[in-house]
Amino acid sequence: MTVGGPIRAVVFDAYGTLFDVHSVVAECEARFAGKGAQLSQLWRAKQLEYTWLRSLMGRYEDFESITRAALGVACRMLGLQLDTATEDRLMEAYLVLKTFPEVAAALKALRRCRLAILSNGSPRMLSAVVRNAGLDPLLDSVLSVDALRIFKPHPSVYELATRHLRLSAREIAFVSSNFWDVAGATSFGFRTYWINRAGNQPEELGFQPTAVLSRLDELATQVAG
Repeated sequence: MTVGGPIRAVVFDAYGTLFDVHSVVAECEARFAGKGAQLSQLWRAKQLEYTWLRSLMGRYEDFESITRAALGVACRMLGLQLDTATEDRLMEAYLVLKTFPEVAAALKALRRCRLAILSNGSPRMLSAVVRNAGLDPLLDSVLSVDALRIFKPHPSVYELATRHLRLSAREIAFVSSNFWDVAGATSFGFRTYWINRAGNQPEELGFQPTAVLSRLDELATQVAG
């Protein structure tokens, strides 16, 4: 039995958890030979950094705008010339990100629960990436921070899931590959599951996940009750 009562819904982060953000490497490499992996890593780092900084500044821009800005600064930092056509093509790659191999099977195994995405992504980006990955039939809801105009890990974002699903925090399992996201969700009151594919060390943020998993398909036995 799951400690704390049954879990009625499982809420997933999108980028890095269901969708491999570094599946853009091939397109980055095609445009900037020898720099693809480095560009992808820096692009992602700046993308996250800008969500946190804009939240602190109270100057919201949607995730698509932030992703575009992060791409531009990453290219400048690496000395890469980014023309409009290349910028547009790399941005389009975010709409067709690949899922991690076990994602579809993991979602199917959890269908006794309601399943949702709670993401920093903009509605347009999320709709496209979910549709292109064929995940629509497996998800009950796709929730974007755009409704609140602030990014995770602000508590109001996690509250959005409880309000939408009409469940208490303890009835929801929150799943993310990003430790900072797991810490924010744990602080809010969710039972949390960190998908630590790379074997990273946990951050010192004052909160630890309910469990640490290496793959999403380990989750079904964790939330069974």
